[in-house]
Amino acid sequence: MVLDVAGRFGTVLQPGESLDDLRHSVREWCAAHVPTEWREQQRGASHEDLVTFLRWWGVELREAGLFAPHLPAEWGGGFSIAEQVVIAEEMAHGDAPRNALHHVAVYNVAPTIIRSATPEQCDRIRTGILGGEVWCQGFSEPNAGSDLASLQTRAVRDGENYVVTGQKVWTSWARDADWCILLVRTDPDAPKHKGLSCLVVDMRSKGIDVRPIKQATGAASFNELFIDEVVVPVDQRIGAENDGWAVAQGTLAAERAIVILDMTERLRRNGIATAMIDARGWTLENGEPALEDSAVREMLAERYAEAEVLRHLLNDLIEDVMRGLDVGGKSAVIKIFYTELLANLMRQVTDLQGVAAQLDQPILEPAGWESGFWMNDYVHSFGWAIGGGTSEIMRNVIGERMLGLPR
Repeated sequence: MVLDVAGRFGTVLQPGESLDDLRHSVREWCAAHVPTEWREQQRGASHEDLVTFLRWWGVELREAGLFAPHLPAEWGGGFSIAEQVVIAEEMAHGDAPRNALHHVAVYNVAPTIIRSATPEQCDRIRTGILGGEVWCQGFSEPNAGSDLASLQTRAVRDGENYVVTGQKVWTSWARDADWCILLVRTDPDAPKHKGLSCLVVDMRSKGIDVRPIKQATGAASFNELFIDEVVVPVDQRIGAENDGWAVAQGTLAAERAIVILDMTERLRRNGIATAMIDARGWTLENGEPALEDSAVREMLAERYAEAEVLRHLLNDLIEDVMRGLDVGGKSAVIKIFYTELLANLMRQVTDLQGVAAQLDQPILEPAGWESGFWMNDYVHSFGWAIGGGTSEIMRNVIGERMLGLPR
C-alpha cells in the first residue's frame, strides 16, 4: 500500500513575527498541507512505504521552515522558545505527522554537534542533515541500557583510524540510516564514565550488520546493530577522546526538552480528545452507552485534568529554560508524569473498548504512538518508560538534583 501525500504549500515560515501571526501561519499551513486520513493510510503500509512517506514529509517540513525550529537559524530554525511552543501547539492542533524519520538527526545529533563538534564537522554534518540524511543513535547495548557507562563496544586506535567492534540494541531507524552517532569505549582501563568516546559512523561501512527486532505489535521499528572491525577515521570523533560521556549526556538532555512539549500537546489534543469522542460510540458489557456510566466520565475527566497539570508543569519548565536555569530535575518529573499519564490513558481506553480493541489489527509500522488504534498505542506506550531514560533513572535524577539525596 502506498501512502498518499498532499501537494506543496508555498509558505516559508520565518522567526520574528508576532506570536499571533505565527500561530495563524502554522494553522493555515497545516490546514492546506497535512495529508488527509494519513493515520488510516498507515494501517497495513509496508516499512518501505512508510519510510517513503516520511522522507517526503521531511522535505515538506524543510521547505516550510518547520523541519527543526528549535535549532539555530543556520540549521533551518532560529525560532525562540515562545515561538517553538506556538509551533508545537499548532502542529498538534493540525494533526500533523511527527518528523519521526529525522527525529534522531534533529533532536539528538544536531544539538550534540552544535555543542561538541569542530566547525568543519559541524558544517559537514549540517549539510547532510538539512539534505535529508537519516541518522540513528548507537548508545544502548544488551548489557548496558540504563547503566550506559557500562557499555563494552570498543574502539582501538590504529594510526588515523579507530577499529570498532561490538553490539548495540534498540537502535531506531538503523536499517534506513545513513549515519550513526556511536558511543564506544576507547580506554578499557579508565573508570567506566571516563573511557568513552563518541564517533560518527557511516552506516554503509564494511562490517556493519543491522538486524530488525520484531516487537509485540508485529512491527520492527528497532534494530540490533552488530559492528565487526569497522574502520572509522579519527576525524569523525566528536569531542575529545575519552570525553564521550559528557557528549552523550548533552545528546540525551536535548532529546528530553522540546520533544516532550510536542508530545504533550498531541496527547491533550489527539489522545484524550479522541478518547472522549470515540467513547460516544462504545457500549459497556451491560449494553449501556459508555458515557452514561459515571465511572467512565470520571476516568476521562481525571486524564484530562492530569494533561492540564502536565502542561502547567511544562510552562514552568519553559520559563526556567528561558532564564538559563538547570532543568534536569524538572524534565525528569515531566517525563515520568507524561509516561504514566500515557500508559494509564491507553490501558483504560483499551479496557473500555473491550473485545473490539483486542480484534483491532495493529498497524505494522507506526510513526508515533498516536496511531488512532487504541490497542496498538497501548502496547507502544510501554516503551516510554524505557526510551530516553528509564523511569527508574529519572527518579534517581529527581532525588539527586531536586531533593539533594546522595548518589
